[in-house]
Parts: sequence; structure tokens; C-alpha cells
Amino acid sequence: MKRLTLGIAAASLAISGCAAPAFAEEPVNAPAPKRIAKEGAGLKTAIFAGGCFWGVEGVFSHVKGVKSAVAGYHGGAAGTAKYNRIITGTTNHAEAVKITYDPYVVRYDELLRIFFSVVADPTLKNRQGPDVGAHYRTALVPLNAEQRAVASAYLKQMGSSRVWKRPIVTKIESHKKFYAAETYHQDFMAKNPRHGYILRWDKPKVRALKAMFPSDYRPRFLRDG
Repeated sequence: MKRLTLGIAAASLAISGCAAPAFAEEPVNAPAPKRIAKEGAGLKTAIFAGGCFWGVEGVFSHVKGVKSAVAGYHGGAAGTAKYNRIITGTTNHAEAVKITYDPYVVRYDELLRIFFSVVADPTLKNRQGPDVGAHYRTALVPLNAEQRAVASAYLKQMGSSRVWKRPIVTKIESHKKFYAAETYHQDFMAKNPRHGYILRWDKPKVRALKAMFPSDYRPRFLRDG
């Protein structure tokens, strides 16, 4: 089911937003990466697209070492980087999250493993969970040569791991300008803990993060503003 169109008023989120549940998702024990990221000192930035950005942002906001998680749009033009445009699926944008992290606490390869274990199913094309459309595609957007090498190696490793029964279809996309989403989408899980979509689809992902990656889990939701 496609996400229902949001009105301008934030109040419409109660009856709109991400689509209604369709089927259950289960976490997957993605393989430990063989290619370890060598990123050096200093904060790094990465972009992940994996379906509805509420859940992607929500999970990464609970990961130790993540300093910022911003929901937004990647892949299209500035003029169409608006929620009511991208949900048509015709703008080339993907709902995405830009994170800033400390690689001395959590490396890029570890973020990839978390992402494919509890956030996104890499075998689904142009959809995640109940949300369907090109704007819900799963993609990795490396911001430097090391991230690209690590992402490429990990996708190849995933494909030969036999963890997933279907082919891996997640792609690496070239970095284009990232556009932050509207204010009401930021920190959505923290602001709307009783929202039906959050309860049904995204809170289970955070619980899976806690259970599967206890040393990476941060109980407090990192608010980005």
C-alpha cells in the first residue's frame, strides 16, 4: 500500500503518514563484515535509504556513536524535495537519513550490519514493509572512497552469505545533494511514540537493535534539534 498523502497540517499525521501494516517483518542476523572500515579520526557522515525514514532515523538515533540523524530526501532535484512531491514516486528522491557518527565508537561497516539486520530488507525492490514505491527503495550512499569500498564488499558478502533466500537488490547510489525533510518528520519516533505506524513497524526495530546489538544500543533517543 502506498503511503497516504499528508496534508500540510501536522495534525493530519494521526491519520496519514506511512502506510497501514501489511505483513510482519523479522530481524535478520546479517553477517559480520569481513571488510573493516578504516576511517581515521574525526566525525564522519553517511546516508542510508531504507523505506520510511521514521524507522531508519529511529534506529540510528539509538546507536552509540551516532551524533546526528536527519530525515530527508536524496537523489532528486531541489524543486521536488518536498514530502507531497516525493510520495508520488516520480521525483527520483528516496526517503533517506543522513547520519553523523564517530568511527572510534561505531564504524561504517558496523552501521551497515545494523542497518541490514534490523532496519531494511535488502531483497525488496522499491518497497519496505507496507510502503511501496521508488521513493521507498533501499540504497547505500557512500560519501567517500572508503565507504564505497566497504559498502561494495559488504553487499557482495551478503549475496554469498545465504542469510537471505532471495537475491540482494540494494544498490550503491552516487552522492547527490541531501535535502532535510520538513520539521515534523524530524525525531518523529521520539515526538510520536504512540503513533500507530511507529508502534507497529518501528518500535520493534529498536527492540531488535537492543536485543541483537546490546553493546551498540543507547537507551536515550538522540534528538537532532
